[in-house]
Amino acid sequence: MSEKIKVGIIGCGGIANGKHMPSVKKLENVEMVAFCDIVKERAEKAKADFGTQDAAVYTDYKDLLKDPSITAVHVCTPNRSHSFITVDALHAGKHVICEKPMAINSAEAKKMLDAAKETGRILTIGYQNRYRQDSQFLKRACDNEDLGEIYYARALALRRRAVPTWGVFLNEYEQGGGPLIDIGTHALDLTLWMMNNYKPKMVVGSVFKKLGDQKETGNAWGDWDPEKYTVEDSAFGYIVMENGATIVLESSWALNILDFQEASTVLCGTKAGADMKDGVRINGVRYGKQYIEKPDFSTGGVAFFDGAGGGTPEEIEQQIFYNAIAKGTEIVVKPEQAFVVTQILEAIYESAKTGKPVYLN
Repeated sequence: MSEKIKVGIIGCGGIANGKHMPSVKKLENVEMVAFCDIVKERAEKAKADFGTQDAAVYTDYKDLLKDPSITAVHVCTPNRSHSFITVDALHAGKHVICEKPMAINSAEAKKMLDAAKETGRILTIGYQNRYRQDSQFLKRACDNEDLGEIYYARALALRRRAVPTWGVFLNEYEQGGGPLIDIGTHALDLTLWMMNNYKPKMVVGSVFKKLGDQKETGNAWGDWDPEKYTVEDSAFGYIVMENGATIVLESSWALNILDFQEASTVLCGTKAGADMKDGVRINGVRYGKQYIEKPDFSTGGVAFFDGAGGGTPEEIEQQIFYNAIAKGTEIVVKPEQAFVVTQILEAIYESAKTGKPVYLN
């Protein structure tokens, strides 16, 4: 048997425990041998739950990176530290899967992109919604030009009252923002990927904090603390691409809205349109009549990506990353694509702050 890939986990909080470590644990050719967290007890618990018996525990990620046996690391820390930890890991010779968003701004994301190119190491970002069955089906339809030229889209990440009240989600300094950078990033990634269009020209943004000071909020995870709520509760962007295609991005943690949906896209093309309402719906005109088609995902199916087997989107994400390391197969989420997502998110925040459009490239 070939030797297992040795892995280090940097940041042992919610996203590591809920997504990364359980998925990696299921891979036969991978073992988690090092855990790092600024709270030592969290790293020790992660070792106990997911690590090898002799796994190392650290409170300083730089000490973890000194271990030459570690091939890959997962960066699962607050957004502010994604960039410098990833850059250090790449220069230490490690392959990196970094949790979304890529970074808090495009300058930091560019450092990550440059480090990956300089070192030749693999860098990918945790946009696992690409691996859902509905996403895979719709991407295949887009690549087959079933929709024709996609010239208008909506990227939707709308919650009615579902503000995350744990960790540092409400801390603008640590996270760089609220729902826009947290869940809006997933919707935008899906939309750009479906359109295969990564050339933004102009962005106009609006950012609101209208509900963050309220009490008795009806929030899904209990009332938030208004004193600690330093981010927006909703944000919206109008994005024009170089070819004229237009995307409207809508994101919220708290918004008085009934039609809420998350990590979703609506696509309008010259041949047909599509949305992700309750799966996938494709609409168009055939033989002079309007039609709606809805594929049945209840029978399952195979992943459409090289190097991926079955499982949940989170599990497929890890399969693709580690097959890229072991077998040289392609990663699906390219860092160049994630960089453009960060560029646009940053431009929405900047436009909202200045009241002016932001021109890119």
